[in-house]
Amino acid sequence: MNDFTGVSIVAAVEVPYRRHAEAGTSTAGLLAQAVTAALAQAGLSAKEVDGLGVASFTLPPDHAIDFAWRAGFTVRWCMDDCHGGASGINLLQHAARAIQAGDARAIVLVSGDHFEAADFTTLVENYNVTTRTHLRPLDTGGPNPLFAMLTQRQMRALQLTREDYAALCVAQREWASMNPAAVYRAPLTLEAYLAAPLVAEPLCRFDCVPVVSGANAIVLTSSTHPCAARVPVRIRALRAAYNVDHQHGDGLVTGLATLREALWRDADLLPADMHLVSVYDDYPSMIVAQLIDLGFAGDQPDAGTFIRERIASRDLPVNTSGGQLSAGQAGAAAGMHGLVEAITQLRHEAGARQVARARFAAVSGYGMVQYRYGMCANAVVLESGVTP
Repeated sequence: MNDFTGVSIVAAVEVPYRRHAEAGTSTAGLLAQAVTAALAQAGLSAKEVDGLGVASFTLPPDHAIDFAWRAGFTVRWCMDDCHGGASGINLLQHAARAIQAGDARAIVLVSGDHFEAADFTTLVENYNVTTRTHLRPLDTGGPNPLFAMLTQRQMRALQLTREDYAALCVAQREWASMNPAAVYRAPLTLEAYLAAPLVAEPLCRFDCVPVVSGANAIVLTSSTHPCAARVPVRIRALRAAYNVDHQHGDGLVTGLATLREALWRDADLLPADMHLVSVYDDYPSMIVAQLIDLGFAGDQPDAGTFIRERIASRDLPVNTSGGQLSAGQAGAAAGMHGLVEAITQLRHEAGARQVARARFAAVSGYGMVQYRYGMCANAVVLESGVTP
C-alpha cells in the first residue's frame, strides 16, 4: 500500500534554536516545549494523544516511553528513532501507517537536542561503531573532512566552483532574513563567503552547519478526528531507501535517485509541480546532490546553471526557512526542520517568507554516516489543505 489516505498533519512547530542555550536547558525540556506548542496548535489535550515518536541523540538514558510518562501520555503506539537527517520522514512514515492501521488516532512526533561543546564532540567521535573504530583514531574532527572530499569530487564531476556553492548559501541566508526564528539572519555576500576561513578545503565556515540547541514537533491524526479540519496537510507520497550502496559509493549519488521514479508516480505529480522544496542541507554539496537525484535539475543537469537560474534567483524556493546552514542544526531536530518548514508553508503561516499560493511541497531526508557517506535517504510529497 503506497497511499496515505486517512491521515492528516495538523500541527508543526519549532522551539527557537539557540547557538548558546540558557543555563539549565535540557534536551527533555526542549522536547517538552515543542510538544506543548504542537498540542496547542492542534487544539489537542495530552489525554487525547495515543501515539508518540521521539528522535534525539542526547535524551538517553531516557527513551520515548520515559518521555511519554513524563509528558502524561498514555499511548498505544511508541517509537524511538535515531536516523539523523532521515529521522523526521522516517517517523512520519511509521506514524502514518500506525494511524491507517488503527493503532493510534493522534500521534505526536518530536525531535531535538541540547548540545554543549563536549556533547557534540562525543557524538561525532562515537556516531557508530564504524566511526569510533576507523575514524576517531585518525582524529578527523567529525564529518567535515569526509564532506570536503565529496565536495571536491562534486566540483570536478559537475564543473562547479566555490562561487556556485556561495550562491546556495547566500540564497538561503536571504530566506533566513525573513525568518525570525533563524539563528543567522544577517545578510551574507559573495565576498564575505569567499573571505571566510576554510574549515576543510574547499569548505569554509558558511558551508558547515552551525550546531545549536532546539526542538521540533508535528502532530498527525486520523482524517476523521475533529481537529483534522484545522488547516490540515496531507501526505501525497512517501518513499525511503536505505543502504543503497552499502558504503561503496562515491557520495555523488544518494539513495533518493533510486526512489525518485516511484515517488513521483505515487504522487501523480512532477518536480515542476512543486511550489517549494526542503532538502537536508548539512553541506551545500548535499543540496545539489539531492535536488539532482529528485529530478529538479532535469534529465541532463547543468548544475551551475541550475543553481544560478533556479535557486539563487528563488525561482525554485529551496529551504525557505534558511535551512540548517542559516537556521542551525539542532541534532536530531535537523531531520524534522525542513518538514516543519514545508508544513508551515502549506498551512500558509510562514509570514514574510510565505511562498504565494503554495499547494505542493517536496521534502527530503538524508544522513547517517558510517565511514563514508549517508546510509539513509527518504522523501515525501505533501499537499496543502488550504484553498488557494
